[in-house]
Amino acid sequence: MASDDQIIKVVGDRFCVPYTMELLVKRKIQSLSNAHYDVIDTTGNVLLQVDGGVWNFHKKRVMKDPAGLPVITLREKQALSWKQQWLIHQGESSEKKHFVCSVQRSSALHIKNNLDVYLANRYKEDGRDFRVTGSFASLSFKVRKGNSIIAEVSHNFTWGSCKGKESFKVKVYPEVDYAFIAALVVIMHENDNA
Repeated sequence: MASDDQIIKVVGDRFCVPYTMELLVKRKIQSLSNAHYDVIDTTGNVLLQVDGGVWNFHKKRVMKDPAGLPVITLREKQALSWKQQWLIHQGESSEKKHFVCSVQRSSALHIKNNLDVYLANRYKEDGRDFRVTGSFASLSFKVRKGNSIIAEVSHNFTWGSCKGKESFKVKVYPEVDYAFIAALVVIMHENDNA
């Protein structure tokens, strides 16, 4: 778990709360060209929404707050590489000055779906800042900062999963940026369905 005296802020302060957050991330294919994610708290309030095309070559997902304002944009980097890589920027920007972090697959093997996260201010200079470790088969994973687990995610399989509706149970520990964790859930799911 994250230590009580350390705030893990990646997207913004407003997404860090002093208690453990239980969230549900629901994915729904709305049409042949659009997928939608809702990030919901235990009382049913929608905290964040993520939209983007399903069948487009350049994957782009925009996370918005409940007022519809863009929080971050996730873009899959188009490179001929065995490591899938996503770049996250503030708002809907793609400019270097708004770069937040890079997320890439740790290995070409799909047996374990691990991701490495590099923050913008330390991009690849001092090694990864976060590690996402999971099982491809169970669709569950943990987010780690060093040896500490800062979030846990498990696939919530229902019959709706067969109809393009999926959900993930997310446990975000105190003072950890839940928007950042939600972005990792989206990226992990998008990588699994690539």
